[in-house]
Amino acid sequence: MLMKFTKMHGCGNDFMVIDLVSQFIKIRPQLIKKWADRRFGVGFDQLLMVEPPTMPEADFRYRIFNADGEEVEQCGNGARCFARFVRDNKLTKKKHIKVETKAGLIELHVIDKNQVLVNMGEPRLQPDQIPFYAEQQAPLYSLPVNGEALDISAISMGNPHAVCIVEDTETTPVDTLGPVIEQHERFPQRVNAGFMQILARDEINLRVYERGAGETLACGTGACAAVVAGRLRGLLDERVTVHLRGGTLTIQWPGEGHPVKMTGPCKKVYEGRIFL
Repeated sequence: MLMKFTKMHGCGNDFMVIDLVSQFIKIRPQLIKKWADRRFGVGFDQLLMVEPPTMPEADFRYRIFNADGEEVEQCGNGARCFARFVRDNKLTKKKHIKVETKAGLIELHVIDKNQVLVNMGEPRLQPDQIPFYAEQQAPLYSLPVNGEALDISAISMGNPHAVCIVEDTETTPVDTLGPVIEQHERFPQRVNAGFMQILARDEINLRVYERGAGETLACGTGACAAVVAGRLRGLLDERVTVHLRGGTLTIQWPGEGHPVKMTGPCKKVYEGRIFL
């Protein structure tokens, strides 16, 4: 049988999106890994599934699988593409969409065809909620990496993030530091490693090495986590422009007790069918 899919991206963070509301297909992890291959498959950072909700207050269920076939809790860039996908495919006419994720309920606000605001909910800062092994919550932790002490902030935006400040994102060895931090023993579910360069109180550069995907051109939850980390340390303002290798996002966070809001682009690349 043939399965319909759409290739999309948010700031270069790319996705294969599948409608499982009108298509009835069971997808195995081996297939996801095969489709993710950029030489022999469709090629993507994450696979996104649109499913009927299981929560009465939600419009849809949103499931995310990394390129290695592992299901993860959240993806901010994917959430914006999700909003455009369900509207483009006439699964809803709503501009305010409530979506059930593995990490809980999120809200998507369609601004126009190419811009979506996502209410990502409140960041989780308690170590056991990230999860991260630490005696108590702190804005900064010392993490032993390659024989040196690396200062990081540990935050969950529905998925775990370790954020460190660097002098220059272009010269930081993300390809070698990223895998070591991702697999660090203090993060029992692995972690997304963010490398933030502060340009001004309202502007940063960011690179992210993602769990199960490697470095991506953009990471929405990583951008949120970076701004939260900078705010907790008193280094950033409430509204911050985040420059990633694939594009720019705007992140707003008033502080603890408030949700993080992310605004950015979403693009459809092409539609296709794949034989199962």
